[in-house]
Amino acid sequence: MTKHHRTAAGFLRSRRVLALPLGVALVSAVAFLPGTASARPAAVPDAPASASASDAASMSYVVNVRPGKGSSAYAKKAITKAGGDVVIAYDKIGVIVVHSANPDFAKTIRKVKGVQSAGATRTAPLSAQADDALESERPLTAAEAKAAAGKASAGQDELEPLQWDLPAMKADKAHEISLGSRKVTVGVLDSGVDDTHPDIAPNFDREASASCVGGVPVQKDNAWRPVAGESDHGMHVAGTIAAAKNGTGVTGVAPGVKVASLKVAEPKSRMYYAEAVVCGFVWAADHGVDVTNNSYYTDPWLFACTTDDDQKALVDAVGRAARYAERKGAVNVAAAGNAKTDLAQDEILDESSPNDTTPVPRTINTKDCLDLPSQLPGVVTVSATGAKGIKASYSNYGNGVIDIAAPGGDSTKYQAPEAPAEDGRILSTLPGGKFGYKGGTSMASPHAAGVAALLKSTHPHASPARIKALLYRQADAMACTDPYDFDGDGKVDAVCEGGKNRNGFYGVGMADALDAVRK
Repeated sequence: MTKHHRTAAGFLRSRRVLALPLGVALVSAVAFLPGTASARPAAVPDAPASASASDAASMSYVVNVRPGKGSSAYAKKAITKAGGDVVIAYDKIGVIVVHSANPDFAKTIRKVKGVQSAGATRTAPLSAQADDALESERPLTAAEAKAAAGKASAGQDELEPLQWDLPAMKADKAHEISLGSRKVTVGVLDSGVDDTHPDIAPNFDREASASCVGGVPVQKDNAWRPVAGESDHGMHVAGTIAAAKNGTGVTGVAPGVKVASLKVAEPKSRMYYAEAVVCGFVWAADHGVDVTNNSYYTDPWLFACTTDDDQKALVDAVGRAARYAERKGAVNVAAAGNAKTDLAQDEILDESSPNDTTPVPRTINTKDCLDLPSQLPGVVTVSATGAKGIKASYSNYGNGVIDIAAPGGDSTKYQAPEAPAEDGRILSTLPGGKFGYKGGTSMASPHAAGVAALLKSTHPHASPARIKALLYRQADAMACTDPYDFDGDGKVDAVCEGGKNRNGFYGVGMADALDAVRK
């Protein structure tokens, strides 16, 4: 690892909004939503969360104790005494979500016997809202749709000719053998999924879907859907995974599996806070989800550092939830980020955290600080490639950090696809029956998640460890791109370390959908 620091300022909102050059519209590459939810102790899973007046000065916390009802009960008494209100307790993993207006709450509760860590999940009060409208994206035009439909061959969906990403990982060939099993569900932890979309409706798993905004699962009133004004990021991700092969629209990597929506991004601030992420993993685990896709980082810290008491609590809580999901049978897949940063460096300059109030530049030590959840142990970390099959201009990388690569798209100027495809980004579903292009590692992660779902379909009794082993073993090895000059200006833009079978740009290589259905 090189001993210097690289700024992570470009990593701001990393899997969220990604700008690609050459006059191309800014592209949404993740979603994030507000800090408003506040279900109280009496809240039940089918009751919508609602903010109370007292939340105006309250902060949200996670308190981590030993798993089990006994530890939780003891901690709850101490929490009340310290001026906290229990929102929900996840006894199975020992994580308690708390609201408190006591500025010394975390400091006080950390001294309680049995409390292993505790910290604020945000730096803004619960009532804080952010006006952070999504940048313009590249919708599919009617003319493009009509032209594509005229080029579709027998067995292709109408827009499939525009999806260069499917043949890039041999998904088109895989579909001739299998579309995946209806018994496999992929949970999309994101900004919500519109299950009324014609390409999503046939494969949507309502029972495994919920809103986790605020940390409490809610199914009532189709709470898992994005509403007007919310990010369409999760919808794009869902289509990449499991858009139905039904003759119209686009085709997902695993068009025969089911997809569930775990809404973890707050509707106004578009933040992915730890309490929602914990809820998403636990709900997925308890509702039979086989694969989770995580195209985000846990706000408000780009990297959560175990040397800080608050951030350590977030690492602990999200880590427990992710491990619980894996123990219950889920393979967790996550995006590596869009800051074109070498994550294997010893130090990185983070200029974007905390991103819900005023960022304070800091140099983080990568051995102590993690991007959550992508750098948690056991999580499949995915880098992005473009239509020419090399690392996307924006994709993070790092030898020993990146596990596998998948198509995420890039500027058409840098990596133009072969005809009939026209745009270098990824085409997928958008709310309201629409389609559009996005680019980012957010788009690469669901491609890998789709291959994991195909593997689970082929090997229904395989453990998560076995599925991951197959995913890595079957990947098509990709040697380092050397020199890497994505814009052709004669300057090296990044240095890839490692060999052909594992390196910092591509991990073990390109995810292979064809091998997933036949081996």
